Amino acid sequence: MEKSESNADIFVRFASARKPLLGLTILLVEDSRFCSEAVRLLCLRSGARLRRADSLAAARRHLAGYRPAVVMVDLGLPDGSGLELIREVAAYQPRPPVVLATSGDDPAICGPSALAAGADGFIQKPLKNMQVFQQHLLQHLQVQPDVDFTDVISIQPDVNPDQLALREDLDQIAHLLREALDAKDHHTLTYVAQFLRSVAEVAKETELLNAGQALSVRLAEGFRGFDLARAAAEMIDGRLSENQVI
Repeated sequence: MEKSESNADIFVRFASARKPLLGLTILLVEDSRFCSEAVRLLCLRSGARLRRADSLAAARRHLAGYRPAVVMVDLGLPDGSGLELIREVAAYQPRPPVVLATSGDDPAICGPSALAAGADGFIQKPLKNMQVFQQHLLQHLQVQPDVDFTDVISIQPDVNPDQLALREDLDQIAHLLREALDAKDHHTLTYVAQFLRSVAEVAKETELLNAGQALSVRLAEGFRGFDLARAAAEMIDGRLSENQVI
């Protein structure tokens, strides 16, 4: 597919060693506020401009009138699979220069699936490492600016998202868990378990990660996960009420 060159041209003109992604426009399709905050900080330090969509529907509204240089799509979204959006974006004429998939799930499964759908690459969550983030984008843009970014990229620290965004994610997860329990909705539980795993992995919350993984395994095996979902919701409520997550 033909790729748009306008954003890449801007990148070549304005990128510098201190801001290696200056002039780059990125659309992040991500349901987690905490994960989005990490990417926002990565973009801020790198010079890129970021827009965020939290669902397939929101992403399609953005793309109806906006063509970013990079589209980054989380594979687990509240209204469907990110693979669906990747297929659509990869077929655009002109096609965005870079389409990337992200997920906290097994890269041996998610990576090939994303590439088969039309993505240029796959980035494993958590997305907090400046070096990995910048090198992925520089590699896939396939431009060679007259500036050596190697030393600058290598000394960039990881980013630490605002804990308020984590609280918002966990509050939303607990709310969705209770709704799914009331409706006996296994489909929503499957999504929320994935959402919990993703947020907990980025936040390095081992107990919450284990709860999300246990719920995902139970549901994948075809069993009811209501007891584990209820326990996860209570765990999150306890964390929030005790200010263990600030």
